[in-house]
Amino acid sequence: MTFSIQGLAVARGIAIGRAVLVASSRMDVAHYFIAAGQVEAEIARVRAGRNAVVEEIHRLQHTIAQMDPREAPPELTALLDVHLMLLQDETLITGVKHWITERLYNAEWALTTQLEVIARQFDEMEDEYLRERKADLDQVVERILRHMKGVASPVAPPAVRRRTQQDLLLDDTVDVPLVLIAHDLSPADMLQFKQSVFAGFVTDVGGKTSHTAIVARSMDIPAVVGARGTSQLMRQDDWVIIDGDAGVVIVDPSPIILAEYGYKQRQGEVERERLSRLRHTPAVTLDGHKIELLANIEMPEDAPAAVKAGAVGVGLFRSEFLFMGRQGNLPGEQEQYQAYRRAVEGMQGLPVTIRTVDVGADKPLDRALKDDAHLNPALGLRAIRWSLADPAMFLTQLRAILRAAAHGQVNLLIPMLAHGSEIRHTLALIDHARAELDNKGVAHGPVKLGAMIEIPAAALSLRLFLKHFDFLSIGTNDLIQYTLAIDRADESVAHLYDPMHPAVLRLVADTIAECHAQGKGVSVCGEMAGDVVFTRLLLGLGLRSFSMHPAQILAVKQEVLRADVARLQGWARQVLESDDPAAALAP
Repeated sequence: MTFSIQGLAVARGIAIGRAVLVASSRMDVAHYFIAAGQVEAEIARVRAGRNAVVEEIHRLQHTIAQMDPREAPPELTALLDVHLMLLQDETLITGVKHWITERLYNAEWALTTQLEVIARQFDEMEDEYLRERKADLDQVVERILRHMKGVASPVAPPAVRRRTQQDLLLDDTVDVPLVLIAHDLSPADMLQFKQSVFAGFVTDVGGKTSHTAIVARSMDIPAVVGARGTSQLMRQDDWVIIDGDAGVVIVDPSPIILAEYGYKQRQGEVERERLSRLRHTPAVTLDGHKIELLANIEMPEDAPAAVKAGAVGVGLFRSEFLFMGRQGNLPGEQEQYQAYRRAVEGMQGLPVTIRTVDVGADKPLDRALKDDAHLNPALGLRAIRWSLADPAMFLTQLRAILRAAAHGQVNLLIPMLAHGSEIRHTLALIDHARAELDNKGVAHGPVKLGAMIEIPAAALSLRLFLKHFDFLSIGTNDLIQYTLAIDRADESVAHLYDPMHPAVLRLVADTIAECHAQGKGVSVCGEMAGDVVFTRLLLGLGLRSFSMHPAQILAVKQEVLRADVARLQGWARQVLESDDPAAALAP
C-alpha cells in the first residue's frame, strides 16, 4: 500500500530505489543492574568501545587523506574531528562512570542515560546549529554501542533483490538503485556511503543544519532527514521514492506514481546539469547589474568547496567554531592565524570576511560550562558583548585576523553591536591590536571594517554605524527574531518567525538604501540570501551582495540572470508598502 512520510528537505533531487533498512543499536539496549564487583569490567567495556570508534575514525581520516580531493568533501574531515572531540568529552566519560559506579547500571544503559542527560542541555540551546549538534553526540554513542555489540557499520553491502513489476517498469532488473533508511547517519557512515552504491538516504532524525544534512548537500545526494518513524514503518527491500526537493518519502509507490517521479527525476537531472553550467557564468542581471554571490563557511576547509560552487568570496566566516568544544582551552593567536590564513589561501585570492567570535550565554564554549543563571540568554552576554568583556581574548583574535590579512583580502566583521560606546571600544581595541603587532615587528595587512545589522537598535542607528564602518552585513535570522520578539527555537511561537513581516522588510530596505546613499557596501548573510523566494525582492530593494551556503549559489545565480532590476524596483516598493507583503510577493 502506498503511503508517504513528511520530513525536511535538505539535499535536492529525487532518488528512486529499494530500501536498505538499518536498525539503531539504541533501540534494543539492555537495561539491568550489575553487581558491585562488575563496575570496573563494565567501565572497561565502554572504554574499549570508545577506543574502537576512535581507531575507526583515525582509519577513515587516513582514507580521506589518500583520496582525490574531488572525492573527499572537506566537510567530512571537519565532522570527523568533531566526533573525535565528542569521544574525548569529559562530560560524557565522567557521566558514564558515574552511572556505572553510583547506580550500578550496565555499560550500555549508563551510556544511553548519560546521552539523554547531555541531550537535554543541547535542547535548551537557542542557536539552531548548536542545538543540532546533539545529533553528532547521538551518532557517536550509536557507534560505541555498535562496537560493544560487535555490529558493523550501518552502510552494509547491498541486499539481494527480488524482481517485481517496478523492476520491469524501470526496465532495469539488475542495477536497480538502493536507498538507505536509517535512524541517523554519522559522518563516518557518510564516507562509506559515498563509496557505496546508494542513491539517496532518509533518516528519522536530523535538521537542516545537522552534519548529516551538511554532508548530503556537499555530496549532492538526494536526502530527507527528520522523517520520524520511517525506519519503523518501512520494510526491507520496499520500493521508495525520496523527493529531496519537497522533503517527502513515498513508500511502495504505484506504477503511476513511480512513472511520474521517474519523469521528475530525469527533469531534475537535466536542471542540475544546466545549473552546473552556470558555475563560471558571471552573476549579471538582464539590465547589466553585477551581483556578488558569496559563501558562508564555518571552517577553513570549507573554502575549496566555496570556490568550486562559484562563490566570488566568503561573505561570512563564522570563527566561533574554532573556539567551541575545547574545555575552556581557547585557540591561541598562532593557531587562529594559521586557520584564518588557510581560509584566505583556500579562496585563491578572493576576499574573505571573518566575523569575530559569536559565542556567549546561549552558545557556550563547552556544554559543561553552560550558564543556567540567565533566563534570556539571547539577550545576555554574547557576541561582541562577550568579546569586550574579555579584552585579552578579543585582542588575540584581532591580531590573528590582522596577520592573516597579510596573505590576501580580509574583511573584519563585528557581530551584534548596538551602542556607540561598543563601537568606540571595539575600534580602540582593533587599533591596539595593530599597534601591538607593529611594536613586535609582526607583518599584518589592511582590513575593511564591517558591522552586523541583526538587532533593531542597529538598523535604526545606521548613520552612527556608517560613520565608523566600511560596510554592513544584515544577519536576517537574528534581525527577524529580535524585531518580532520571538524565540524561533521555541516551538510554541516558532510559527510567528516571519521574514515577510512588514517591520522586518522595512529594516532591511532602509539598511540597503542608507548604505547606497553613503556609498558603503552592504550584504545579506542570513537565510533570506540563499532562498530563491526572496532573490527578486532583495534585488528590487537594491541589494547587490548575497552570502549563503555554497550549495545555494547556483540556484540564486539563476534567479539573478533572469532578473531585470529596473522592472523589479517598482514591484519591490509595492511589496514593501503592502500590509500583506507575503501576498504581494506571490507570483
